[in-house]
Amino acid sequence: MTVAPPVGADREPAIKDLLSYRLHQVANLLSRGAAMRYKREFGVSLWEWRTVALLGAYAPLSLNELAKAAGLDKSQISRVVSGLTARGFILREVDARDGRGVRLTLTVPGRQLYAGLMRAARERNERLAQRLSEEERACLERILVTLGDQARDFVREERTLSGARRDARTKSTTRPRDR
Repeated sequence: MTVAPPVGADREPAIKDLLSYRLHQVANLLSRGAAMRYKREFGVSLWEWRTVALLGAYAPLSLNELAKAAGLDKSQISRVVSGLTARGFILREVDARDGRGVRLTLTVPGRQLYAGLMRAARERNERLAQRLSEEERACLERILVTLGDQARDFVREERTLSGARRDARTKSTTRPRDR
């Protein structure tokens, strides 16, 4: 891959110069490698791995709680859960608190899968971090916290702006007597 000349007075920033793009590229490479390993060793997709890992750490969870933790919408996580349930890794039980909702937990085979997946994830994590000194690791941790906070702020700002725009559109399209 050729490297573009430095950004300066004679060159505008390109997409590859953006920090967000570069972080996304690294995250995609890590996800791709993880997906291939988890499929090869355990026969699960990346979303199945994340679902098992979240339930292994935080069960019991409702479908909504799991969707939020995974960053997926309810219909997407429902398909993943259905597949894992059919394969005997997840148990769906009626929520005793209200009798309507469903609580999700791992079965015994699901807990065994979780243990294997987490072993593999820890190995990958160590291999990733081994190129960094202790000082670089600590610095990266601080930077990730800062960038995560900023990214959450961006989402909150966009939700606020989207809500304000939606409210303005609603008001402009309602008849006077509806207001």
